[in-house]
Amino acid sequence: MRGPGLATPVLQKKKTVRMTLDYINSLSEGQVVQVRNGSTMAVWIQAQQLQGEALHQMQALYGQHFPIEVRHYLAQWIESQLWDSVELDNPAEEAKAKRLLDNLVSELQRKSQLQCGEDGFLLKIKLGHYATQLKSTYDRCPLELVRCIKHILHSEQRLVQEATNASSGSEGKAMDSLSQRHQQINQAFEELRLATQETENELRKLQHSQEYFIIQYQENLRIQAQLSSLSSLPPAERTQRETTLQSKRTTVEAWLTREASTLQKHRLDLSEQHQKTLGLLRKQQTLILDEELIQWKRRQQLAGNGGPHEGGLDVLQSWCEKLADLIWQNRQQIRRCEHLTQQLPLPGPMEELLSKLNSDITDVVSALVTSTFIIEKQPPQVLKTQTKFAATVRLLVGGKLNVHMNPPQVKAVIVSEQQAKALLKNESTHSESSGEILNNNCVMEYHQATSTLTAHFRNMSLKRIKRSDRRGAESVTEEKFTVLFESQFSVGGNELVFHVKTLSLPVVVIVHGSQDNNATATVLWDNAFAEPGRVPFIVPDKVLWPQLCEALDMKYKAEMHSGRGLSDDNLVFLAQKAFTSSSNNPDDYRNMTISWAQFNRESLPGRNFTFWQWFDGVVELMKKHLKPHWNDGAILGFVNKQQAQDMLLSKPNGTFLLRFSDSEIGGITIAWVADNPNKPGERLVWNLLPYTTKDFSIRSLADRISDLSHLLFLYPDRPKDEVFAKYYTPPLSKAVDGYVKPQIKQVVPEFTTPNPEPSGAPTFMDQTTSPSVSHPNNFGVYPSMNDTMLDADGEFDLEDTMDVARHVEELLRRPMANQWSSQQS
Repeated sequence: MRGPGLATPVLQKKKTVRMTLDYINSLSEGQVVQVRNGSTMAVWIQAQQLQGEALHQMQALYGQHFPIEVRHYLAQWIESQLWDSVELDNPAEEAKAKRLLDNLVSELQRKSQLQCGEDGFLLKIKLGHYATQLKSTYDRCPLELVRCIKHILHSEQRLVQEATNASSGSEGKAMDSLSQRHQQINQAFEELRLATQETENELRKLQHSQEYFIIQYQENLRIQAQLSSLSSLPPAERTQRETTLQSKRTTVEAWLTREASTLQKHRLDLSEQHQKTLGLLRKQQTLILDEELIQWKRRQQLAGNGGPHEGGLDVLQSWCEKLADLIWQNRQQIRRCEHLTQQLPLPGPMEELLSKLNSDITDVVSALVTSTFIIEKQPPQVLKTQTKFAATVRLLVGGKLNVHMNPPQVKAVIVSEQQAKALLKNESTHSESSGEILNNNCVMEYHQATSTLTAHFRNMSLKRIKRSDRRGAESVTEEKFTVLFESQFSVGGNELVFHVKTLSLPVVVIVHGSQDNNATATVLWDNAFAEPGRVPFIVPDKVLWPQLCEALDMKYKAEMHSGRGLSDDNLVFLAQKAFTSSSNNPDDYRNMTISWAQFNRESLPGRNFTFWQWFDGVVELMKKHLKPHWNDGAILGFVNKQQAQDMLLSKPNGTFLLRFSDSEIGGITIAWVADNPNKPGERLVWNLLPYTTKDFSIRSLADRISDLSHLLFLYPDRPKDEVFAKYYTPPLSKAVDGYVKPQIKQVVPEFTTPNPEPSGAPTFMDQTTSPSVSHPNNFGVYPSMNDTMLDADGEFDLEDTMDVARHVEELLRRPMANQWSSQQS
């Protein structure tokens, strides 16, 4: 069905130009058209330049639920609102949605009042009517307005982006594989539409012919009845009438014989056409369900590892709805053929042929319905008991098949890997589950604005879990579960009843946050290496190292929210760690395999943690405290101690770099080059004992680097203030009401210079890196000590320092008057 407002190409083009000019003129003088996603013009202007099928799709977004005129005349205002900031699944956001609705209505009324003159009279009435209409429609459900407008804006952006991608490059450039695939699907739909229309026309002809045949058959019966009644007539009259009637009967019977043969051939031809159409429908359905939908699900799974968002379901839904429409039309045609056959039985195989066709096309409908019952928003794959979680399921063909007329209920249960296997084998698992989920029932809701039928589970909670016997060295964080969503509904007036089920991505259940690290490893491995159509939830035990590198890079970039992922040198460093190798050649690792045990079951040599635990510790540290520095390129990170030494010894004193600790999970250290105080003329590379998350919660990395005056240049030669100054904490304000605010600072005693601050009231407290050397301005907060804490490798022990820092933090929380009175006494 075409969208509203379609016109001939020429008229449509004129209207587009006119509306674009109207929109530009509606901007106040000097006003800048809003830029979205790097575009040089507003989305609405670009949307009006769409052509062909894209234009039809854009127009179909609008209707009574949201008139296209409102979008046009309030384009700039609509695009400037923060629709995405409203959480549709959160009822508490209804007030925010209500404000947006009220503002929209006010803008429409204001725009209406601005219209004047003869040309503006009708527009003034129209806009006023739309303001009243929208207020009436969404006043009790403002979140639906937000859902509608978000859907429209995202769809327009997608259509514009697809059109931009298709037209980029030189004219005549071959379309990419995605565009070609979409074109292939759209062409197939057109072929199916024509084939369905042709069989519909042929069916009508057959029906007309059969009705005429029945009329003639009834005429033949009437003639026979007349012949039978001739016995009561006089012989002469009977002979004359009999001759006439016999001639007429012969003619009619001859016609009936010929027509019966014609009807039978017509029926056979029509069944062959239906058989061909059914083949095309199966082919199209395979392309959409077994390729496009499976690819979407694969993208959804990779998104769990930080891959690109899987994309919207609007295009897939439109395809599935077209399929459902065509399949249902053909099914109805076949049933009408059956009815005609039953109405006028003729010798031949038609009854069996039609019965087989009906059975086959019903199977196609069933496959479409069951395959399009999908999880739009997956439950969390690391699921903690007694913690609220959400999920959304969607039936892509629900609106087209009018399932929402009797809204079905969806139930969620958690099942084990073995139970999931039994489900896929159609073995009975009725009432079986591996735990108890609270708030696990939800009624599907139809959203008219987006034509979507969904069930939003907003407040589920896993109350308890029943674990199975584990195999060998498998830990609880390697055990996989899945959330099963199931529902039952009918279509076609209870003609067909469907029991649909769908399984979530694998879920690892934990009871404590300390298990999160290992559970995430299980999820990452499964998401990265699962094959489509696998038996739940089998994954390879070994993979090629480059495959794992791709997964780690995807995860790292996602956590850093940056395009700067893991470089080839970073990956070589990780390979050296994973395989206990010293080779710096990336090619040496290309054909090597890494097992699950090497990844996260066996500890690294000489350590009490696994490869994944070390890597995940780095990721957690970076995303919590150091993400900006990584994105600035200030952290090399993946450098071992020997590499750091080789790099720094070729640089001037005071040059430093930041590298991840080899010996501590989630640790980062500063390495710098300086003179050896014990051997004049000798230079050494010093390594500070690693910082961890708890250290940066006390004082940031940038401030710590600022505190250490002996650090001058970030490797290779960037002045440290040029890199880190924008992250320094601003100086504390001066004393207020006679009180002075203290400050924590870090020093390395062996590299500390006297404080050049003028004498007077102290303005800060120093946090020494080692309590071995007292700082000139420690104000007696803690006693000085004289032990030297530098080891042979030039590393500092900061454990005591952190105790001191925490002590200082505690002092800072006390009333300042007490602190300073004790200091001055």
